Amino acid sequence: MSIILDHVNYIYDEDTAMAHAALIDVNLEIPKGQFIGLIGHTGSGKSTLIQHMNGLVKPTSGNVYFDGKDIYDSDFDKKALRAKVGLVFQYPEHQLFEMDCFKDVCFGPRNLGLPQKEVELRAYEALKQVGFDDAYFYQSPFDLSGGQKRRVAIAGVLAMKPEVLILDEPTAGLDPKGREDILNLIAKLHDEMGITVILVSHSMDDVADYVQRIIVMNKGRVFLDGEPKEVFRHYKELEGIGLAAPAVTYVMQELKEAGFDVDTEATTIAEAKNEILKVFGKC
Repeated sequence: MSIILDHVNYIYDEDTAMAHAALIDVNLEIPKGQFIGLIGHTGSGKSTLIQHMNGLVKPTSGNVYFDGKDIYDSDFDKKALRAKVGLVFQYPEHQLFEMDCFKDVCFGPRNLGLPQKEVELRAYEALKQVGFDDAYFYQSPFDLSGGQKRRVAIAGVLAMKPEVLILDEPTAGLDPKGREDILNLIAKLHDEMGITVILVSHSMDDVADYVQRIIVMNKGRVFLDGEPKEVFRHYKELEGIGLAAPAVTYVMQELKEAGFDVDTEATTIAEAKNEILKVFGKC
């Protein structure tokens, strides 16, 4: 399974005076099982891009392929695609609507036409996968904290048993502890389930410790695409488009400039710690 975007362009309000390009000649391959960070400032095209991956938005030109098939072929099953490529919206309130959390998570698998017992089993398993407390199963999702709402929203997608999990700004509005909890949950799901994860964010610090690949969007184009170490080498260019490398990158650069023999490509706190301890060991 892979998702391929081939020369994808998208123009909002095409053929009007308000027309503007949201995506410009985007070429990407998302292979099975990869953990990807999709980064960009507001208006960079990242949210429009992910909506192309499960057919919510059709390209103005270009093609989108899932598992080798064009998703806009007349015989392609888009309902099946949206079960396999699950999207968790930035604001869980846009996704939650039932009277209680359990019913909300049941909604997706019920729409697949599954027997009621299978629907409820999937919902239960999904809520447990995201660490949701049984005591809140029959509580209104709108009475929950921001972090709990996100867990229910993620569970609602997991109950569909997707092959790809896309999360649009899943830590927006959360405090530092809540952010860490959600990011650790997403990493755990990737490790245990082996599914493809695309984590959308404007924060390099949110993705630095977790992802295998970073795609940076800028003005509708793919600006950078590579492993974290490769992308963070271009921290000056990232600053030029309104983004910043993780704090660790700046700390290591400053230590290097101060004369300490550290590896400036350390991207995580653990890697930076090891580099600094090696320097002190030499001293």
